[in-house]
Amino acid sequence: MTIQNRDQFLNRIAASLGRPRRTEGVERPKWSVNPQLEVLKGQTQENLIDVLEKQCKIIHTVFKRTDKNGLERVLKETIEAYNGKSIIVPNDPRNEEYGLANLFHEIEQNIETHIWDYKRQKENQIFAERADIGITFSDITLAESATVTLFHHKDHGRTISLLPHSYIAIIPRETIVPRMTQATQQIHEAIAKGEDIASCVSFISGPSNSADIEMNLIVGVHGPVHATYIVVD
Repeated sequence: MTIQNRDQFLNRIAASLGRPRRTEGVERPKWSVNPQLEVLKGQTQENLIDVLEKQCKIIHTVFKRTDKNGLERVLKETIEAYNGKSIIVPNDPRNEEYGLANLFHEIEQNIETHIWDYKRQKENQIFAERADIGITFSDITLAESATVTLFHHKDHGRTISLLPHSYIAIIPRETIVPRMTQATQQIHEAIAKGEDIASCVSFISGPSNSADIEMNLIVGVHGPVHATYIVVD
């Protein structure tokens, strides 16, 4: 990824601060107190799943749990519950790993299924706009806020989880961490190692909602109206 006009931008900020730009010797502060590291500290994976499940009720999200063998059945039941006639999914190797490639092939006769294809950008968008359901895997899952983290790339567009009427997140058990703190740590560590990171990272906490008007919560205002999380052991 090429960053455009970075030096000009940073130079302008430094000038506005009335000092020369610092290009070396900058270190992250070492704080004496780190309360963010104490939240849900030492919790077992099972405890974190309990926290996630309770938070799902608060954010109007259906919580389900299964194992790899039962995932196909649970996913099919969820699609039927949403009366899904069209679904869109990323071109994710986990589709094969979790046995979903066969399911998508099987249901194609009755349900219009679109696998994201970066060579067909406009077609992807048009299909996502009219799709009943978008289905993705979570890359990091935040128990505290019941948030799924999605790392987007050419085979996984943002519109999959944004435009369809309903959204289903498949959550591998090992992706569950206490909170945003651990997610940002993973991203920072990847950058420090020089690894390629996603050009866009989405944090999704249940169906779309807003409480801008007199703090009255309205669900389904600018994105999926319904959401289901499926935790996979």
